[in-house]
Amino acid sequence: MIDADDVRRIALSLPETVEKEAWRMPTFRVAGRMYLTVPDDETSIAVRCPRHEREELMAAEPEKFWVPPHEASSAWVRVRLAALEDLAELRDVVVDSWRQAAPDRLREAHPALVPGAEAAGGR
Repeated sequence: MIDADDVRRIALSLPETVEKEAWRMPTFRVAGRMYLTVPDDETSIAVRCPRHEREELMAAEPEKFWVPPHEASSAWVRVRLAALEDLAELRDVVVDSWRQAAPDRLREAHPALVPGAEAAGGR
């Protein structure tokens, strides 16, 4: 089963990612911009997601994606770890969020780092 340790391992494998505690939970940042949090009881993660895509995700897979009421106006979505198919899907979600927060220089320096790339090939 996927857990917070898997999230941490994948996030910290991404270029220039640092872990920082905020609001009494682990957060992950690239170039100072937060792109991932592990809230509450570590059964879910919160990642960056444009609102128009977020609505589509929640409609297509409500058992996997949701937004708490207090985050409705944000560009974040929650992901239930137990609903993910495997570590590859977790990696895709984390990489997508990293790409949204990473500066152009990092995205350009790591063009193979995209959702769907194998972990070894994506670095």
